[in-house]
Amino acid sequence: MTNMNISRPGAIFATLIILILLAGCSGLENKEEIPAEDLAKKGLEQYNHGKYFLAVETFNIIKDRFPFSRFSLLAELKSADSKFYMKDYAEALELYRSFEENHPTNEAIPYVIFQIGRSHYRTIDTIDRQTTGAREAIKVFARLLRSFPDSPYTEEAKVLSQKANNFLAEHELGVARFYLRTNEFDQAKGRAEYLLYSYPDSPAAPQAKEMINKIEAAEKRAGE
Repeated sequence: MTNMNISRPGAIFATLIILILLAGCSGLENKEEIPAEDLAKKGLEQYNHGKYFLAVETFNIIKDRFPFSRFSLLAELKSADSKFYMKDYAEALELYRSFEENHPTNEAIPYVIFQIGRSHYRTIDTIDRQTTGAREAIKVFARLLRSFPDSPYTEEAKVLSQKANNFLAEHELGVARFYLRTNEFDQAKGRAEYLLYSYPDSPAAPQAKEMINKIEAAEKRAGE
């Protein structure tokens, strides 16, 4: 009778399910046995070949399974880098900030701050869009230059900061031109003057000065 019960279709199906689950568990055990160092090498290879999505998955495994190993630090940083090069700047910012908060004395902090600035900078679009990315990038690069003036990222931070400043100046010039087109001359002059005060060395500064001169000349003619 016992043999007959085991041979029933329901019992056979249940046995097959158990075997499949056991096989799956065995596979997971094998994966878990991969050393953190080997996973790190795999993740770096994926990263270096531009396979950022796969690299993030591998680095996440390291962070989950080996949170206190030295490879976990590498995984945290390269996860952020992978997100950056995937152009997922919001996620990259979150990961870089988390790294800085959790490891404030780590030797990679100058690089992390630089990458935070770059992540903000990469969100800069056309001059008629939001200016938040440019403003945040300038603030972060200024913090980098104050805290780590001799870092390898100093010169590029200065260049990107100047470009962000130029973007903001162009934005102000665009707003001033809008007011000029709508005959709101006081508003146009005010924005042009703000541009000259805030961004005197920008390529937009001479155009702002020319605009002010034209407005003042028109005002003088109107008053005669």
